[in-house]
Amino acid sequence: MPETSRRRLLFGTAAVSAGALLTACTSNEPKKSETAQNDRPAADNKPGKPVTIGFAGPQADHGWLNAINENATSRAAKYSEVTLESTEGSNDTAAQIGQVKTLINKKVDVLVILPADGKALTQVGLEAMRAGIPVINLDRIFASPQAYRCWVGGDNYGMGLNAGTYIGEQLKDKAGAKVVELAGIDNLELTKQRSQGFADALKNYPNVQLVARQAADFTVESGQAKMAQLLQAQKKFDALWNHDDDQGVGALRAIQQAGRDEFLMVGGAGAKSAMDAIKADNSVLKATVLYPPTMAASAIDLARALAQGKGVGGLAELEIPTNLTLYSAVVTKENIDQYLPTGFR
Repeated sequence: MPETSRRRLLFGTAAVSAGALLTACTSNEPKKSETAQNDRPAADNKPGKPVTIGFAGPQADHGWLNAINENATSRAAKYSEVTLESTEGSNDTAAQIGQVKTLINKKVDVLVILPADGKALTQVGLEAMRAGIPVINLDRIFASPQAYRCWVGGDNYGMGLNAGTYIGEQLKDKAGAKVVELAGIDNLELTKQRSQGFADALKNYPNVQLVARQAADFTVESGQAKMAQLLQAQKKFDALWNHDDDQGVGALRAIQQAGRDEFLMVGGAGAKSAMDAIKADNSVLKATVLYPPTMAASAIDLARALAQGKGVGGLAELEIPTNLTLYSAVVTKENIDQYLPTGFR
């Protein structure tokens, strides 16, 4: 799973200049003022100049990571003028550095990189930028902002915050409500951010108490084992937040094996299996908080716009933004049909 810091969408200030009022010699009435407009074209679906995008993605050893690669590939295929130069996904830092260097040597127009390790890949990001190849840094952030032109990623703190707020709202009228948390890998910054957001949200609900927390490994097996431990230790509780839908498959198995159904469960990331369960409404799983792999498709869009010298449609700015943080929506049976197409396997 990705490691990232919480970043907000930052836009440059729109440069709007008002025309000066000029008074004619024979009249006291000013001429009509005019406002300068941004007439730079925004990116659209119409074919533009040919663009080669280098994509260095992750090894697809997790449902979310596989969805990242699929989103990048399918989005690039949408544009007839875009050529996607993809590396073989790798979680090995040295191997990925070599792959990115190969893309630099091929002189691609733009690079999209989801680094196996943001800190370790910073130098090669800087190398690309110095070679005049703008970098779209996807999710796991580089150590220096000089290593990328634009960062696109999810909101880990927001995931926890929105999960906690949803659970708090469901339990706000229940005295002495108890909540448990099945976290991800504890030494990752993203896990700390998700847990912090969750804890901060629960502070708004004095009647709700976090009574237990276990860290798993983002795998089905770890989810099942750690959830079994939580169920054994906590004989009764009211809600569970699970950080990751892949490990949630295992958690649901443990819950079913234990015959427990007195609580509601909220997942994380937005796997199709979780969305199918939410739609069926036949288990404790009632919601999932998104960490959208569609960020890879957005990265391709931004890379194309950069290479073609275009801005973003709907924004007044001449350039694409420096940072783009995606929203962690809460998906429930009420809005499931809207988000189901984004579910990943």
